[in-house]
Amino acid sequence: HAADGTTQAAAWPPKISFADGTELSLGGNLQYDFNQFSGEGYNGAVLEDDDAWRRQELGFTLRRKGVYDLGVTYDFHAKSWNDVALRVETKALFGRDLGKVRIGQMKVPLGFEGNTATRAVSFLEASLPTQAFYENRRSGIDWAFERNRYLVNAGYFFESDLLGNNKGDTTAVRMAWTPRKAAGDVLHLGIAGSRERPDSEVNGLGVTVHPSVRWRARPEAALTSVRLVDSGTLTRVDRIDRAGLEALWIHGPWSVQGEYLRQKTTRDLGLPSYSADGGYVFARWMVTGESRGYSGGNVANPKPKAAHGAVELLARYSRIDLDSDGIAGGRQSDWTLGANWYLTPYFKFQANYVKSDATRGASFADPSVFELRAQMHF
Repeated sequence: HAADGTTQAAAWPPKISFADGTELSLGGNLQYDFNQFSGEGYNGAVLEDDDAWRRQELGFTLRRKGVYDLGVTYDFHAKSWNDVALRVETKALFGRDLGKVRIGQMKVPLGFEGNTATRAVSFLEASLPTQAFYENRRSGIDWAFERNRYLVNAGYFFESDLLGNNKGDTTAVRMAWTPRKAAGDVLHLGIAGSRERPDSEVNGLGVTVHPSVRWRARPEAALTSVRLVDSGTLTRVDRIDRAGLEALWIHGPWSVQGEYLRQKTTRDLGLPSYSADGGYVFARWMVTGESRGYSGGNVANPKPKAAHGAVELLARYSRIDLDSDGIAGGRQSDWTLGANWYLTPYFKFQANYVKSDATRGASFADPSVFELRAQMHF
């Protein structure tokens, strides 16, 4: 104990505890990737091999258990803010649990894979439909209410993100039935929907720039700028409606997760609307016997039991269809095989092999990529 009433709670992760129960902790997620491509893009285009930082996320959390937590995280690689939000537990305010209320910048509650913490992702990159359709982070207010057999998460996002992009408002709701919710025994069946209404902006020349959107995805590899499916820019957007279905099953060392996502873009001036959809399913087996973590409608990394860490094997199929309403955005399907080694609770190594097949108009592409990641998180 220090003279000021603080206690150094643990050497790692860095954390300081105060006499009133408040804790201040440092958190981070550092990922370095390697991508090696083979096969070809459209018209014989070659995707370039690369290795680089994927994420350099650092931040802090100020928490008083059962009362509040304030989290601030910045990604120094992407030069962008992640979650910057204050969450309050209503039980501490009213003496009755009416859920948790959060205000600030956070993820929009639509999509299972999109709401999974970056340190806990099963594959190196999000599936095709998550990349294309997930709305990511916005500034607003969020309410989460959970009971043994269900959870509800609703948010109203009334501002742009903290970088000043994506102006407009969004309303979103995510609900799930959880008839089984114990360690190593989970069944989660969910549905979600959102409506986004982007705002026009006035540029530096005083010209009004009307909202636009572009739906596209990388071939489940981040270290390339190539997109095999791309709707092109859709102008004069009035609103975007998204919907999703999601399922998760955990049984001891086995786990299956799947999701279907769809969006509809409605435009002004009689311009045609545009709809597109996609989905994925993946299975995983913890070879060393651990179970995947689950709480609050989200998954977490398993905790290694043995000194040599935990090992898991995975397989995923994902697809997306951007050919719709007269727009040849393309169709793509990916098969991914993966292996993860959780060396300690703070070090994780991942390997993926992704095989892509895509068509856009009369063109065909079949690149594949071997991916490696070294990750330190705390």
